[in-house]
Amino acid sequence: MFSIFKKKIVVPHVRMTGVIGSVGRFKQGIELANQQDILKKAFSYKKAKTVAISINSPGGSPVQSHLIYSYIRQLAKKNKTRVIIFAEDVAASGGYFIACAGDEIYANSSSIIGSIGVISASFGFKDLIKKIGVERRIYTAGKNKSTLDPFVEEKQEDVERLKKIQLDLHADFINIVKQSRGNKIKEPEKNNIFTGEFWAGSVAYKLGLIDGIGNAEQILREKFGENVIIKKFEKQKGFLAKKLSSSLDGQLESVLDSFEEKSLWQRYGL
Repeated sequence: MFSIFKKKIVVPHVRMTGVIGSVGRFKQGIELANQQDILKKAFSYKKAKTVAISINSPGGSPVQSHLIYSYIRQLAKKNKTRVIIFAEDVAASGGYFIACAGDEIYANSSSIIGSIGVISASFGFKDLIKKIGVERRIYTAGKNKSTLDPFVEEKQEDVERLKKIQLDLHADFINIVKQSRGNKIKEPEKNNIFTGEFWAGSVAYKLGLIDGIGNAEQILREKFGENVIIKKFEKQKGFLAKKLSSSLDGQLESVLDSFEEKSLWQRYGL
């Protein structure tokens, strides 16, 4: 007996938003530890042939970015699943690193895309502590243990060592982008693709950093029809975390965490 009803296509949809890495006791960023279970559930849901992932992140930890990228590719290979990535406000730096786990990448024409580079920022307080009469005392085992201490004079060899690490991380990032995008990227040297520059989605499309313009619901309906079922998978905030973040201490730390997180978003005008 043949069914007269056409089987509906279900596409699991995972949404990741925030800074990549730890951002405080009461506010989690995007980390493999808090995304692993939800990704696994999405990829194993009713033997879905396609998984959609929306990303809204200005970047953060290069390690967590790589771990999440690798885990998505691992699940895609294991389950023989196609991955479609959707950038929201921003998929820059580590956010774009994760986006490269997609077989296809889409974004809004005004999304911020790119920033393929590595940055390290800090402050120097040497003159400040001298002015207020504070003496810095450091005792180490290992001559490089106090590298780039913000309370002492910056050493050129420390800066050069840091830059070497950044170059290694940058090379890793570039390799991932090249593996993901291949020949889709238009004239990378001429267009400064790997210099840390970022673009609006409309320009990123022309440069080959993304495959098209559109949001998740629009693109998925175009690909799978109006009757496609988009099954959302989102991590819910736990009861304990909600209670702690409502306390006075939690509110104070939340303000400080938000200030630090906001500085990352503001790099892209958000």
